[in-house]
Amino acid sequence: MFTGVDLQLPHYDPRSEERSASARALVASLRRADGLFLASPGYHGSISGLVKNALDYVEDMRKDSRCYLTDIPVGCIVAAAGWQAGGATLIALRSIVHSLRGWPTPLGVVFNSTTPAFQSDGVCVDEVLERNLGEMTKQVVKMARLQLQSVTPALA
Repeated sequence: MFTGVDLQLPHYDPRSEERSASARALVASLRRADGLFLASPGYHGSISGLVKNALDYVEDMRKDSRCYLTDIPVGCIVAAAGWQAGGATLIALRSIVHSLRGWPTPLGVVFNSTTPAFQSDGVCVDEVLERNLGEMTKQVVKMARLQLQSVTPALA
């Protein structure tokens, strides 16, 4: 899991091959991933700059045998101080995942951060949000398993 602190990366520069240890760790994790959860706050109707910069590092995977996020299921989650910004941000995340050749799950999750959603220990206090996060998680896992089975039937 990479959180906000982990995403404080140097601005992505496609002209340079020099990468920080954090950026290399992020890309290495993405290369090993069978499924992803991508979460962003909704800032001014779109994703945060921190998340966008981290996603720019996926460009380092352009020449991989599995280019970008090809065939990786991605659950998209947005926390925003209002429903309008949340919806717009979810659309942005899903568009980015499509552009990177990933598969956004059918269910994307948006929650309004102006109402309590989680306790300080991370326990979800909103039953609908918890149910939606659970359903989206099932979709990521199911799609990842199906993808693995199509590549290596012996893993079924």
